[in-house]
Amino acid sequence: MRYFVAVAEELHFGHAARRLRIAQPALSRQIQSLEKELMVQLLARNRRRVQITAAGQVLLDRARLILARAEDAVLATQRASGGVSGTLNLGFVGSATYDVLPAVLRAFRQSAPQIELNLSEMTVHAQLEALMEKRIDVGLLRLPAKTAGLVFRTVSHEGLLVALPSAHPLTHFPSVRLPALAGEPFILYPDHPRPSWTEFVVGLCQQAGFQPIVAQRTVEIQTTLSLVAAGIGLSIVPECVGNILRSDVVYRRLAGVRARTELLVAFRKGDTSPVVKTFLKVLRQAVRAHREKELGDSLPSPQGPKPVEP
Repeated sequence: MRYFVAVAEELHFGHAARRLRIAQPALSRQIQSLEKELMVQLLARNRRRVQITAAGQVLLDRARLILARAEDAVLATQRASGGVSGTLNLGFVGSATYDVLPAVLRAFRQSAPQIELNLSEMTVHAQLEALMEKRIDVGLLRLPAKTAGLVFRTVSHEGLLVALPSAHPLTHFPSVRLPALAGEPFILYPDHPRPSWTEFVVGLCQQAGFQPIVAQRTVEIQTTLSLVAAGIGLSIVPECVGNILRSDVVYRRLAGVRARTELLVAFRKGDTSPVVKTFLKVLRQAVRAHREKELGDSLPSPQGPKPVEP
């Protein structure tokens, strides 16, 4: 068909043969074979010139479309093989949206604009199930259970904050130690299934010598902060949650606690998907750039620190 299009456009077998870089007799045989297969005359030729027939014109119009589609198919296949096209289903915990996730998604869109990205906010255990059932390709989560068949890699380490109502007496201190929270009402997540963030927080409180009082349970960080703002209780949250600025909630560093939380990326062991490999590569680069920017923003200006008012 490609040979026919060349002859139909050149209306000269010699010119078409040079364009295709084949011998003219071979080209003539290919056209004859095509006409024989279709049982129609596509080209009217004599010693002086070549003309396209009505049937040939119909085939020419369609052949151009077919060849264009074939070329698109080849390019799409090559892009998919190289991990620059296809579909990626990504699950993530809500707290990731206040840290590295926006930077990762922005970098991924720029690096692989042909990849369709489907995003789903999910709990840790929902992500683990979705990964095993192949409903998502990659997960961003915390505190995973050891799940056979999945690979976990650390994305970031974070300290802990306590979120307090703005009128709480502890907001007058730059940091808070856990024993100071004994007797305070806590906003916690459900404690099942395990391991869970609640199990992690309760363990910290028990190490500090007290059992937290559960005022309310919720599954979303925004709901947690709304309950804190209403004075119903306080909550221990990852450091990145401090990026959610509210006038009615105050964050204080949790002092005297060595424990930190990790944001992890999870994917199926042995997954050979080029799209997953592309995402993991962009994730590493974006997280590194994000952390370097954070470090740069935290450095003092060349003029030195500003004087503190007495």
